[in-house]
Amino acid sequence: MIDFSKLDKTIHEKGRLSIMTLLATRIEWAFQDLKNSLQMSDGNLITHLRALHKSGYVSMEKDTGTARGRPQTHYALTDSGRKAFEDYLKVLEQIVDLGKQ
Repeated sequence: MIDFSKLDKTIHEKGRLSIMTLLATRIEWAFQDLKNSLQMSDGNLITHLRALHKSGYVSMEKDTGTARGRPQTHYALTDSGRKAFEDYLKVLEQIVDLGKQ
């Protein structure tokens, strides 16, 4: 039997799952790149990123040395964020496997 309570509620929300999935594919992502790829508004994206940052899953680093002089924020999965995401995927795989039986 699958324990559905093992699905991490922080990650399970659609927007945060999308962010975690993208962050798992690269070392880091710039805010604008995340925004463009996910087609989220600034406010929606930053709200989800703050929740993930508060949980310790995502790190953020501000870079003020951009060519246009505009600061840019980069986001990456922390070690605990990567582990939480991998654990989340394992639970999903169990659910899918159970559905195939």
